[in-house]
Amino acid sequence: MKLLIVTQYFPPEVGAPQNRLFELALRLKEKGIDVEILTAMPNYPQMEIHEAYKKKKYVEEEISGLKVKRTWIYVSKDKSVIKRLLNYFSFVFSSLFFGFLKLERKDVLMVESPPLFLGITAFLLSKAKKAKLVFNVSDLWPESAEKLDIIHNRILLKLATKLEEFCYKKSALISGQTQGICKNIKDRFPHKKVYWLKNGVDIKFYDINKQLQHHFRKDKGFSATDFILFYGGIIGYAQGLDVILHAADRLKNNTDIKFVLLGNGPEKERLLKMKTEMQLENVFFYDAVPKSQMQEIITQTNATIVPLKRLDLFKGAIPSKIFENLALKKPILLGVEGEAKELFIDEGKCGLSFEPENDKDLAEKIMYLYAHPEQATQFGNNGLKYASEKFNRDIIAQEFYNELRNL
Repeated sequence: MKLLIVTQYFPPEVGAPQNRLFELALRLKEKGIDVEILTAMPNYPQMEIHEAYKKKKYVEEEISGLKVKRTWIYVSKDKSVIKRLLNYFSFVFSSLFFGFLKLERKDVLMVESPPLFLGITAFLLSKAKKAKLVFNVSDLWPESAEKLDIIHNRILLKLATKLEEFCYKKSALISGQTQGICKNIKDRFPHKKVYWLKNGVDIKFYDINKQLQHHFRKDKGFSATDFILFYGGIIGYAQGLDVILHAADRLKNNTDIKFVLLGNGPEKERLLKMKTEMQLENVFFYDAVPKSQMQEIITQTNATIVPLKRLDLFKGAIPSKIFENLALKKPILLGVEGEAKELFIDEGKCGLSFEPENDKDLAEKIMYLYAHPEQATQFGNNGLKYASEKFNRDIIAQEFYNELRNL
């Protein structure tokens, strides 16, 4: 079987979709599928083309045995809608152009959405290369863009909705990252085949018994007794990270409790200013690091905060940062309602939940973990067991491989 994965985001970029697709592609290749990736020049989330790829229109390379074809993309640090659309459509057209020229016939074409507009490339290439189209939805666009107040133009939203519906109708298989996404699509398109392609974790990679350097606390000036609350990921709009700073403000008299936010994104500058204005000496911001360094950092923390804004849209969301923390036996403080809470708090007993955007509730849950270390340890043990049984990447890839063969 020849499989083409079309995605705007792929390593060496750091991020959830990049890591998820890379890990899936590796496992499908191990099962004998001829996997090829069509992606953009790496730039996200800094919105700056990586040095090795600057001024290049097309690059072919190999990453861990995977064949990767990269095409030009327009990037800008300007967050306006026009600049965002230029970013999306530049890759739509460059990937389509080079895809026609450079790609051989395929059996299956799998496209990652968002960005939704990449569905244009995927549909046209699937026709040209005689491939069955698999539309993988990791976030419901344009619904998310509208509810997050990212896109206001009603005409653009209407056109995007038409494109979304067109892509679903033309797909041989629609896969969704969460059960909530799958249900949303199935309710609107009851005759389409919809498959839950869940996210997960490489349990073997996050081996808590392997030797690590454990320099993070020492290098950053933290003491062995500091109780470190960790957030790692995109510093973006959807996460609603103000709740962490306000909780830190409530707990600033307890000098043992520290907050670490690691990552980059469009909200970082504003939150740094907010930290200064609130005089929060217990909050520390650090830039994103490669995946290879995350394990050491997480093992040096006490618990992980996983927040999202309080929107009905996010009741079907499962933030990917949950998984590596479960694999490393870290209790989670989950500020997400709906599916994630049902899975990881109610069923998996992997930590505590707090009401999204409620800093008082978050502060109280932090104090509970701080005062009950035995319970925190139990949450961590539960998390590893739950992730191993329900969200093991090897099992997920095998099930998806079977689904692709059925096509």
